[in-house]
Amino acid sequence: MHQIIGAKPWRQMHRAVHLNYSLIITTASVAMGFAIWALGSELIDSPLLPSPLEVLLAGMGMVLDGTFFADVAISLRRIALGFLFGCAVGIPLGLAMGLFRFAQALFDPVVQFLRFVPPIAWLIPAIMWFGIGETSKVLIIFYMTVFLVLLNTMAGVAQLKRNHIRAAKNFAVNRWQLFAWVVFPATMSFSVTGARIALGNSFAAVVGAELIAADLGLGYRVIESGKWMAMSDMFAAMLILGLLGIFADRMVSALTSRFFHQYLPEGIRAK
Repeated sequence: MHQIIGAKPWRQMHRAVHLNYSLIITTASVAMGFAIWALGSELIDSPLLPSPLEVLLAGMGMVLDGTFFADVAISLRRIALGFLFGCAVGIPLGLAMGLFRFAQALFDPVVQFLRFVPPIAWLIPAIMWFGIGETSKVLIIFYMTVFLVLLNTMAGVAQLKRNHIRAAKNFAVNRWQLFAWVVFPATMSFSVTGARIALGNSFAAVVGAELIAADLGLGYRVIESGKWMAMSDMFAAMLILGLLGIFADRMVSALTSRFFHQYLPEGIRAK
């Protein structure tokens, strides 16, 4: 009788662990990462590697003096503009280059050349052409985004079976219907994958973009803190940038799953 009574809580605990397995593993992984960081900081005992507590205090100081909100707002604005413009150009151009031989022959040499030139190389030309304002910073992020989205969209068109297009044409569909019913659904998952990769690169590019005469932004905060060896502030800005990137990626995944779930395979839908 005691064994039967004692077994019920154990089964409930086992069931709870099974249902929350991923959350438990993720939490343990994050905790282990912070533990290794804290231990490394203690063993090295150098101002070049601040402890998690020192970084947390530096982040709280940024919140209290208002720099946190100003930096986050300006960096997110630059990233959002560059990313959205990159997707707005990359997806249609990728579809056109994948579908039409003329478009591919026309744009492919330029695309293939430019995608191998790093964004950091365009910093000086961007300043000379567009000044030190927001345009040059947004263009650097746009440049980092557009080719990833374009090439992934082209890959989606390339895997589209031509028999599907021929079958659709047999039903006398026009070009708009062919795009809406066949091409768009088949390439959506590729475009979403390219956009999510490009979003991560956009958060990386903002650091380089904010080298251009910036006085606010998380990238600027990383660079400026490094100049003055304020390592706690630098790590705090890096941590905030990474956490915002995770949040943005989850938001993009949730939005695409919400509005385009019928076109996405199970593996890339939001959990």
